[in-house]
Amino acid sequence: MTRKLVILFIGSIFLINLVGCEAFARKFTRKSKKDNNRVEMVLAPEEWKGPKATKEERYRQYFIYWKAWQDELISAFLTNASQKKKIDCAQQAMKNLVNMRFLLNESKQKQMDVYIRQIEELKNDIKSDIYGSSNNYFRQTSEQFKSNIELNFSYNHVKNDIPL
Repeated sequence: MTRKLVILFIGSIFLINLVGCEAFARKFTRKSKKDNNRVEMVLAPEEWKGPKATKEERYRQYFIYWKAWQDELISAFLTNASQKKKIDCAQQAMKNLVNMRFLLNESKQKQMDVYIRQIEELKNDIKSDIYGSSNNYFRQTSEQFKSNIELNFSYNHVKNDIPL
C-alpha cells in the first residue's frame, strides 16, 4: 500500500512538473518586442526657413538683441558676475553688431567697424582682467559704448542707410 502511495505521489509530482513548468517559464520570460507592422521613419535633414523678414525688421531685431546683451554686460559688471559671463555677453553683443553692420550701406559700415573694434578690445581686456579689478572702468566704458551706439545707430537714425 505504501509502495503504491509513493509511486502515485512521485507520478503526480512528475505530472505537475510537466504541466506546470511551461506555464511558469512562460510567465517569467521576456517577450520579444519585434513588431512586424512597424515602419521605420526616415528623417532627412531639412533646413527650416522661417518667414522672410525685411532688412528693416532684421535690423530692428538685431538692435534689440544687441541692446539686451549690452545691458546684460553692464549688469554683469555691477553684480561682479563671473568672467565667463562677461566675455559671453560681450561676444553676443559683438555678434549682433556684426549682423547689424551687414544690413547697412558702406559708409555706415565703416562707422560701425569702429564700434566693433572697441567692443573686441573690451572683450580682450575682460579676458586679461582675471580678478575683475577693473570692473568699474569696464562698466563705464560699456555704458558709454551703449549710449554712442543708441545715438548713432538706432533705427530712426539709419533707416535711410539700409539699402533695399
